[in-house]
Amino acid sequence: MGIRNELKLLRHGRDWRGRSTVPRSADPYVVDEDDREFPTSWARTTAGIVARAALQRGVLKPVAWSQTRPVVSGLEYLENLRGPVVFVANHSSHLDTPLIVCSLPRRIADKLAVGAAADYFFDARWRAVTSALFLNTFPVERHGNRRLRSLAIELLDDGWSLLLFPEGTRSEDGWMNAFKPGTAQLCVSRGVPVVPVALRGAYAAMPRGRNWPVPGRPKVAVRYGRPLLPKEGEGFRELRERMMHSVARLSAEEDLDWYRALRADAEDRLPVPARRNSQAQGVPPASSWRRVWESTRPLDDDRRRRVWTW
Repeated sequence: MGIRNELKLLRHGRDWRGRSTVPRSADPYVVDEDDREFPTSWARTTAGIVARAALQRGVLKPVAWSQTRPVVSGLEYLENLRGPVVFVANHSSHLDTPLIVCSLPRRIADKLAVGAAADYFFDARWRAVTSALFLNTFPVERHGNRRLRSLAIELLDDGWSLLLFPEGTRSEDGWMNAFKPGTAQLCVSRGVPVVPVALRGAYAAMPRGRNWPVPGRPKVAVRYGRPLLPKEGEGFRELRERMMHSVARLSAEEDLDWYRALRADAEDRLPVPARRNSQAQGVPPASSWRRVWESTRPLDDDRRRRVWTW
């Protein structure tokens, strides 16, 4: 019994005499909070907007367009947009943001803020300054942070449109993963339109792990869809489903035409994540290397090789 009691005392930080094992002069242990919130308001000043527009038109777009061959469609759906909107897109490459930002009309791009992972883009000051200057990024905490989430609300209330990637991270095999609910919750709570964007070929042009696009100027498709308005009484789960369906349908139009992609979606034949009859993450039932192989197929391949048939 004596040994057992002594072990209990030691477990609670006491010695055999019941005295604390921590010296009185020792400072109490405090968990160090990792504050990655880098101030980005300077990038949204008049000077910041002018500098960013010049950098995007003079540096970012020429570089991105010289290394890839973007084909942009659906810009007509943006002509009547007024006020802040939220662009949502699939995410498979670091090319995604430059391709979207540089393909938007200037009136929208100049008032666009991009959500970027706080634990990557804001973990080093040089990376935070560069991304904020070129892309007007603001930190998004992937593991949940109310303070950073409120920043997105403040930007919308101030009239800024947002570009968000609801998957939370880049795809490892090029196929779209399920959307996290935060973006849908934001759009429902503020009542702002959602513009779906699908990118095809970005994974093949610059897959995860590469710091520069592959040689040969691969074709990349950027497709904008019709804005989605939150319906009266619609919850964030329902809007999240509509967002995923819209992006998946736009992505399928690269292989199918508009009508056949619409039919395939209605007949439940598109690889939409989190569907009841789909495999894990909503991708078609195939091994990882076959999914990667299909994702890296050049878009200009007229033979349209497919690992599976939709």
